Amino acid sequence: MKYYNIKSILYSVMLLLAGGASITSCTDWLEKDPESIVAEDEAFKNYHNFQGFIEEIYNKIPNITNANYCSGWNMGDDAVHNTEGYAHIDHQVDLGNYRTIWDQSNRQCWLNGDRCSLWDSSWKAIRKCNMGIENIKSLVGTNEQRDLLLGQMYFFRAWWHFELMCFFGGLPYIDEAFEGEIPELPRLSFQECADRCAEDFQKAYDLLPINWDETLAGMETSGKNDLRVNKFTALCYLGKCYLWAASPLMKEFEKTKNGGVAELLGASKNGKTYDYDEQYCAKAAEALGRAIDMVKKGTVPYRLAKFEYSNIYDHMYGEDEVGEYSQIWYTYKQNWKMPGVDEAIFRGVYPGINVAPWNHLKLFGPKVAGVVDHDNIIHHPTANLVDQYGMANGQPIYLVENGQLVLNPKSGWDPEHPYKNRDPRFYHDIVFDGFHYILNTEGLTDVQKLHEYCSLYTGGAMRDPSNGSSTGYFIQKLSPHQCNRGDGTNAGDWYEWGGAMSAYIPYMRLADVYLMYAEARAGMAKSSSDLNAKPDYCRLVSAISAVNELRNRVNTGDYPMEVVQPEFCDTKEHFLDEIRRERAVELAFEGFRWNDLQRWLLLTEPPYTVKYSHEFERLEKDTWFTSHDPKDAKVGNFHRVELISRSLEAKHYWFPLPDNDTYLYEGFPQNPGW
Repeated sequence: MKYYNIKSILYSVMLLLAGGASITSCTDWLEKDPESIVAEDEAFKNYHNFQGFIEEIYNKIPNITNANYCSGWNMGDDAVHNTEGYAHIDHQVDLGNYRTIWDQSNRQCWLNGDRCSLWDSSWKAIRKCNMGIENIKSLVGTNEQRDLLLGQMYFFRAWWHFELMCFFGGLPYIDEAFEGEIPELPRLSFQECADRCAEDFQKAYDLLPINWDETLAGMETSGKNDLRVNKFTALCYLGKCYLWAASPLMKEFEKTKNGGVAELLGASKNGKTYDYDEQYCAKAAEALGRAIDMVKKGTVPYRLAKFEYSNIYDHMYGEDEVGEYSQIWYTYKQNWKMPGVDEAIFRGVYPGINVAPWNHLKLFGPKVAGVVDHDNIIHHPTANLVDQYGMANGQPIYLVENGQLVLNPKSGWDPEHPYKNRDPRFYHDIVFDGFHYILNTEGLTDVQKLHEYCSLYTGGAMRDPSNGSSTGYFIQKLSPHQCNRGDGTNAGDWYEWGGAMSAYIPYMRLADVYLMYAEARAGMAKSSSDLNAKPDYCRLVSAISAVNELRNRVNTGDYPMEVVQPEFCDTKEHFLDEIRRERAVELAFEGFRWNDLQRWLLLTEPPYTVKYSHEFERLEKDTWFTSHDPKDAKVGNFHRVELISRSLEAKHYWFPLPDNDTYLYEGFPQNPGW
């Protein structure tokens, strides 16, 4: 497989195909002029052709659920593969083998995969943005059309740089479409690069509309503009960019200017996890607060999805209707509708019929006896993540003290009834022992019928680490448990193509904006009163009430944080601990955990370096589960067992750059330690 370095990607004029060739789209959500051609003298001459040129940037956004035939985006401490998935990037990250992403014979990671590649796509898309910006003068059109085109290109130039920075650190900020020799641009620090991103996000905010359907150009594709970037998208990413720049890792790295590996590791071990850059936090809080203010005032169409279920285990709201919260990640029998509802702020695109039924929907359940078929790869939650889900009263089960998990006496958690009275999101996201997994057993073999109810206790039939769960749990947040052989073929076609199931994990959704706002406000707080303050740019929401809004959404509104958890609202540090737990739960399995632990300087610190399972004895008879709620089951000897210990070093806070690129010139050094 040929390797392309940054210079070759930036220099390639990928659009200048044979004269007269047209750009064709994989989706109908952005209609293009059929005469939109890619020759440079034609691509930029009018709005329709220019927009067709930009559409390829949308189509390059990696769909992480389709990057590989197995899940490889949860690289934190929240998930683990069964043994047959150990070759893939998430397990290789556990081993510290980050260089796996550059293995050209096994490109299985979405960062540099065969189906989609953040690395290759970023540089190509950035070049397209720069080509378009430099050729805007060729446009024959209105001021509105010019603003729409420029706004999208400024947004994407920033977004692609930012996504790369999150994994590789500061990079050169490419703002020209080089036609001759590319200059030897120096690597910027993360904060320097973030400043450049912020400038472009701000330009995008100034130029883009809130609602494309209300523009003359957007009216031509009215009803098909949901996936276009807009003013709100740009504002939210402006806030995220500043928050990442404010985060402890980026602040410490700025001090050493991309060096000082030993100092960085020392910072992670000396309480620097709460040390934010207050100036960047202030900028982040203002941008994110203004975005939330727009939501609260109803000036944008975004809202938190409803968490209403008649049967939360089956994700059902009404008769044969999937609950709205579940539809953030998947849709069912809605003609391949893109998931996200009104909560998703930024997503990529996918072609017509979604490919989720081919494999994604079959990644998360038991493969024992072919209950879920396809290959034998399973992605399941760690007990670490399960322990992050607190109680219905809003209390965490464990507190972290000096790198150790200590039972929270106020939680009310009972190890003999470990699944009782838990945060409602636990019942939505996690499959546990006694769960009624197969609802329709008609047509199954006798052996398959034995697995109608999950046997996830120690020694249970679904605990084999090769075809079951090594941790005692399965995931059903991203793919419902009905995606199994019984329910799929007999009870509504959940499992196969007839159910028209689409899956997509959004890059940003509104819940994340609330959490980032709360974190930014905490990062700049001088006293506990700042956590409850409502600034001028967000008069309706404080850091504390932002958390309460998410808890209210999942029916824990009777337990506001400042009432039931005053000890978490007394200092910046205590509040940040709870915000971080809330992020772990709300954003579980969506691919954010590694970046969060990384930017908080916790990636190398216990208890985040150990993945473990829950072991226990089943005390109820098997038949008990046929007539009782599994959360009420009594168990014995409930305890944790270590599965994987991640021996990560300071160098593991960034992925290595491809060596070929770091040999190009002296000003483009490899990341420290690699």
